[in-house]
Amino acid sequence: MTSDMRSYLDLVSKKGELIIIKKKVSTKFEIAAITSKMDGSKALLFENIKDSKFRVVSNLVGTRKRFAYAVGATEDKIHEKVISAIKHASKPKITTKAKFMENQSRDLFTLPIVTHFAKEPGPFITSSIIYTKNQEMGTQNSSFNRLLRLDEKHFSIRMVEGRHLHRTFVYAKEHGEDLKVAISVGVHPAVSIAGAYQADWGKDELEIANELLNKKLTLSTSPYSKMLVPSESEIIIEGRILKDKTHKEWMVEMLRTYDFKRSQPVFELDRIYFRNNPIFHDVLAGFGEHQLLMGMPIEAKISKDLKQVLPQTKNVVLTEGGCKWLHAVIQISKKQDSDPKKAIEAAFSAHRSLKNVVIVDDDIDPSDPVAVEYAMATRFQADKDLVIISKVRGSSLDPSSDQKNLLTAKMGVDATKSFSKRADGFEIAKIPGAEKISLKKYFK
Repeated sequence: MTSDMRSYLDLVSKKGELIIIKKKVSTKFEIAAITSKMDGSKALLFENIKDSKFRVVSNLVGTRKRFAYAVGATEDKIHEKVISAIKHASKPKITTKAKFMENQSRDLFTLPIVTHFAKEPGPFITSSIIYTKNQEMGTQNSSFNRLLRLDEKHFSIRMVEGRHLHRTFVYAKEHGEDLKVAISVGVHPAVSIAGAYQADWGKDELEIANELLNKKLTLSTSPYSKMLVPSESEIIIEGRILKDKTHKEWMVEMLRTYDFKRSQPVFELDRIYFRNNPIFHDVLAGFGEHQLLMGMPIEAKISKDLKQVLPQTKNVVLTEGGCKWLHAVIQISKKQDSDPKKAIEAAFSAHRSLKNVVIVDDDIDPSDPVAVEYAMATRFQADKDLVIISKVRGSSLDPSSDQKNLLTAKMGVDATKSFSKRADGFEIAKIPGAEKISLKKYFK
C-alpha cells in the first residue's frame, strides 16, 4: 500500500485507469464538463490549467474498482476491509518532514478552485478534509466539508448541524473563541474515505486511514493550528472559523440538485502550504466519485451495525438511484419472520439520512435492481410487509422533505419469503447443467 496521492496515481496509471490531459483547460465549468463525460470511467489528470501552476485531478475514485485499490482490497471485500480498519484503528507515525511545507501563499486565488454548475454562487473546494480538536474528548476530528471561496482570505464553510465539526465549532463559540482548523486537499483516497466515515464521537478518523494504509500513514504538526495532518498532503490550508461571521452559500449536492441557501460560518485564512508541482483534487458533486466517497463508508457502517443486531446480514447496498445515500437494499439469511423488521429498524438507526430500505433474501442479488424488483413482485404484500415512519430526522439534502426542520417520512419494505407460505412456491426454477454450457461450442 502507498500513502500519498501521487503513489496512488502511479498505481492507477499502471492499471490503465488514468488519462492525462495536456490541453489547457479552465476551472470555470470546463473541468467539470469534461469530468461529467467520464463519469463511471477513468480518472483524469489535467496538467495545463489556465492561470494556475497547479495540476488538477478528478474522478480519482470514481469506480468501485479504484475504490478497492484505495483501500487495498478486492471489490467484494471492500466492506470487510473498512470494518476491519475501524475495529483495529491505529495511531499513525509522526514525522517532522512535511512535504507540504515546500511552498506557501496567503492568497486563496493561488488555488485552482473549480466552478462546477450554472447556478452555484462561485468556486467550491469539494475534496477538503477539515481537521480540528475535539475539545470535550481531547482528540482530533476529521470530516469532509465543502468550501466556497468568497475572496482571497475567506471561505464559507458548510457544516451539518449536530455533526462533529459543528459540535466543536459550537463549543468554541460558546467559549467566546474562533475555531482553529487545518484543511487538506490532495491526500491518498484512503484518508478521504476515512474522513467520510461518520465515526463515533471522540474517535480519530486518521487512525482508521492508517489501518486502511497498512500503518503507512505519517502525520506532521501544522504550524498555525497545531493539528496533525497527513505529511504528504499536496495542499494544507490553515486558519480559523470565525465565531461571529456568516455568509450565505448553496451548492449542488449528492442528489445532483441545488441545496437551499443557508447562512454558514466563515473561515479566515492564515496561510496555504503546498508541495512542488502540486496536484489539486476536485470532486464533481452528485457524480460517481462523490457518491462513492460518501456512500461506500456508510455502506460499511450500516453493515457493521446490522451484523451486531442481526448476524445473518449478508450484504448492504446503497443504490445508485438513491444517490448512494437515501436508499438501501439489505440482503439477509432470514431465520424468523421478525428478522426483516429488525433489519429495517437497525438500518434507519445506523444511517439517519436513509429514506427507503428494502430487505431481500440471500438468493436475491441486492446490487441488481431487476432482481430486487422481482423480490418485491413475488414476496411482498403491502398490507403487512410495509413499514411507514412519519416525521422523523432525515437528510437535509432531500428536496421533497421538510429541509429546514430536517423531517421526512421513511419506508421499509420486507421483500423476503414468508415462512407462512409454502417454500417451493418461491423457488426460482433452474435448468440442470445450464451453468456449464458454453455457447461457443454450439455457434460455429
